[in-house]
Amino acid sequence: MRIVILNLVTIFALSACVNKNTPTPNGYITPTKPAIVAQDTLTYLALGDSYTIGEDVPHDQNFPNLLAQQGYSIKILAPTIIARTGWTTDELIEAINQSEVKNKTYDMVTLLIGVNDQYRGMSQDNYRGKFQQLLHTAIKFAGGNHSHVFVLSIPDYGVTPYANGRGDTISPQIDQFNAINAAISTENHVNYIDITGISRLAANDLTLLASDGLHPSPKMYQMWVDKLKVDVAKVFLKQ
Repeated sequence: MRIVILNLVTIFALSACVNKNTPTPNGYITPTKPAIVAQDTLTYLALGDSYTIGEDVPHDQNFPNLLAQQGYSIKILAPTIIARTGWTTDELIEAINQSEVKNKTYDMVTLLIGVNDQYRGMSQDNYRGKFQQLLHTAIKFAGGNHSHVFVLSIPDYGVTPYANGRGDTISPQIDQFNAINAAISTENHVNYIDITGISRLAANDLTLLASDGLHPSPKMYQMWVDKLKVDVAKVFLKQ
């Protein structure tokens, strides 16, 4: 793939975003020289459940499609999505095994899974093993490049109207499942994006929820993407 030098306007914008005095969601980035796009087109696979497919929102407003629409100097192709409402880790594994993409590779892969394991009362030990299996699969999809895999934490639906006051039970359990996926992500040297805090803002802002009172609205998805795209830029835009 050809190397593309960013135009001056893009370089200025990127430099402003990574000024050493400017905090990002993941800390501070110190620029060393103008950014160069490593490759000009990225293929993208998104693995997950309802939070990935975008239950109760237009398909082009789920987070994978919003990420692809961000206007990077890198073009992210329309994502291939393997996700369905209600899927647990077991069901995602089965769906991948039955899919036509199981032997393909992609430039970047996102993984967000686990809320239905918690919701159905499945054990954390089962989740630990199945999440690790899925993460290894995601790394394989990324051609073995760990830095091209992006794990998103599980949102906290305990703050939503759907939870009907059960947040004191749900939220701690979500934290426990996220502790598992965060530890495994760290062990495997992939990118980990904590969006659980963003999801909890819905406790005081219902515009962050879709009309079902449970799933994210496009507004919340954009907040996830604003955080996710920082890590995507760090990986695919060389300093």
